[in-house]
Amino acid sequence: MKKSLCIFSILMFLLSVPVHAIHGNVNGYFSKQKGAKGISVSENVQKDALQKVFKLRNGDLIFQNVNCGPMCDAINEVTKGYHGAKFSHVGIISIDKGKVNVIEAISKGVSVTPLAKFLSRSVDDNGKPCIAIGRLNNKHLSLIPKAIDEAQKYIGKPYDDYFDITNDAYYCSELIYLIFLKANNNIPIFPLAPMTYKSPKTGEIFPVWEDYFKGLNIPVPEGKPGINPGGISCSESLTMFFPFK
Repeated sequence: MKKSLCIFSILMFLLSVPVHAIHGNVNGYFSKQKGAKGISVSENVQKDALQKVFKLRNGDLIFQNVNCGPMCDAINEVTKGYHGAKFSHVGIISIDKGKVNVIEAISKGVSVTPLAKFLSRSVDDNGKPCIAIGRLNNKHLSLIPKAIDEAQKYIGKPYDDYFDITNDAYYCSELIYLIFLKANNNIPIFPLAPMTYKSPKTGEIFPVWEDYFKGLNIPVPEGKPGINPGGISCSESLTMFFPFK
């Protein structure tokens, strides 16, 4: 959600190798995923480290937790992700002619970002990407082509600094909400909820949000409808995977 989500670079390798997916639990390995079709993506996190491999599919949602200082800390404190995971950003995988990109809303607007660049923004102390994958369940798989088409229409649209779902600008989770809403005949897959900018510990607006919206010359939009990456990750419409845990 934060504007400054566009930095760094790393090296990715596309391999045709067996696929292992970690899903359902952020703390351990799970069984090999069978029958998946897509692009095998591996990240060589260290020279001597074991490669972690996950087979991405078109339309997968890709979540990450970027370090953007107090604003991301505030986001994480009031939004809860799948099994307690912390997410401050989300995009959608687009695979075209073997090229894996992420369509996302970032500071420069709705953009197409190479997967390697996306993964580089959030890594742990060992250089492993801090990401998770949300895969639509069978009920909604047929919506993916139309959702990708919808996402393409928004490329170049501005970033939504105001977090206002009624304007013609878009923040990361708003983009995901909207493209699947339109793909599903205006029936939401990921519902909106009242947004809060208050600390659950104090009940007061976080100072970082007070300063942020003061700079925009608008009141803090407390209670206005919106959506966040953590909320999307908890949707029953998704199965969550943690390929680098």
